[in-house]
Amino acid sequence: MTEGNFVDYVKLHVSSGNGGKGSVHLHREKYITKGGPDGGDGGRGGHVYIKANPNLWTLYSFKFKRHFAAGHGEHGSKNRSSGAQGEDIYIEVPLGTVIKNTETGSVLMEITEKDQTEVLLKGGLGGRGNWHFKSSTRQTPRYAQPGLPGEELDITLEMKVLADVGLVGFPNAGKSTLLSVLTSAKPKIANYEFTTLKPNLGIVHYRDYRSFVMADIPGIIEGAAEGKGLGHYFLRHIERNAVLLYLIPADAPDVKKQFAILRNELQTYNPELLDKNYMVVLSKCDLLDEELQAEYAIELKNIFGDIPHAMISSVGQMGLQPLKDMLWQLLADNTL
Repeated sequence: MTEGNFVDYVKLHVSSGNGGKGSVHLHREKYITKGGPDGGDGGRGGHVYIKANPNLWTLYSFKFKRHFAAGHGEHGSKNRSSGAQGEDIYIEVPLGTVIKNTETGSVLMEITEKDQTEVLLKGGLGGRGNWHFKSSTRQTPRYAQPGLPGEELDITLEMKVLADVGLVGFPNAGKSTLLSVLTSAKPKIANYEFTTLKPNLGIVHYRDYRSFVMADIPGIIEGAAEGKGLGHYFLRHIERNAVLLYLIPADAPDVKKQFAILRNELQTYNPELLDKNYMVVLSKCDLLDEELQAEYAIELKNIFGDIPHAMISSVGQMGLQPLKDMLWQLLADNTL
């Protein structure tokens, strides 16, 4: 999937259908000249539903269509015939989509389960026909109820990537390269910051035909939680990852400080992110000779202690299988 096709934020205008009018009709047929009122009810307007579609990965389908309207209910007719209901519409979204009221910013619903279907707007009720209003003192009512109008709403869809493992790190830390080596994904890779502007997903094939999904999240900079750099644009994608993999390049001036900054940005944005299982990986270790690798191994042990950590080189294919083993174990621990 190309970066231009990854759409994770759209605004839509949706409206439910109006209810149909009740009928004002007096029954007439041969030999029955005063049959009384028999106007039928109007049909209700169509509802607007939000439906989960696990086969969708982005909001790209809304790139060229931003208005959705349900059908109107039909009017009632004679012989107490009710009007047909307006056609319901189903807006299909990928798992991990948050629906917000554009005007207030409030969250209306979140779509996270495979078969989840939620009513977003209800259609207007159909009006009652005149036969409802007859009585012993009012035998030929010549009025009926109009249908109720539908509802209109401006909504914002935000997608939070659902993945087993999310790559967290500074720009140019080697996240895209690692994803391209472990999966069949082909993210844009270059030697400058913010190569990745949209999340990339890939499937990591593990032992015995098992697999898990890995997400390359755009790089974090200090102050991201306050909106600097790409700010909240990418931090929301980290919320739905089961395990976080902090990637720090071997040429970083201070490994411990970079890790502290990454953790602080996540905590500032959402403290619950610190409760997720995680591990720390030193990337680009092909830049180190054997002596430096040994020194870094000792330093990582001193810094992180029992926190799962590893040293890898995506380019040199170093330490990748042990990395997958550790990630699989963290994912297994996460399901306990």
